[in-house]
Amino acid sequence: MIGEINSLALAYIGDAVYELCVREYLISKGLCKVKELQQESIKYVSAKGQYQILSKMIDERFFNDEELNMIFRARNHKIEHRPKSCDIATYKYATGFEAIIGYLYLNKNYNRINEIMDYIRGE
Repeated sequence: MIGEINSLALAYIGDAVYELCVREYLISKGLCKVKELQQESIKYVSAKGQYQILSKMIDERFFNDEELNMIFRARNHKIEHRPKSCDIATYKYATGFEAIIGYLYLNKNYNRINEIMDYIRGE
């Protein structure tokens, strides 16, 4: 069962799926220079960016209870290392964000991933 997969493994796959969605979005906006793409993508894929997005979505009650449980399970998972680029709380929220993307992807819930991306894009 996908819900029993280690939350860090869900975050691992979610990171890749989310980054691909962001890259597709940026290219669809007409960005084509690699430097511009990289600079713009950091706003979305950095731990700080993911923390900000997730916090807003939680505050606005975007997620259902099942999704929130998955996010908080990943956020509360013991992490062996801390990145230098952000504090541990920010990193844990980013992990929760990536985990819900991974969870939805492995459950083939692509429509919900698209809803998340629409929200992020402001659509």
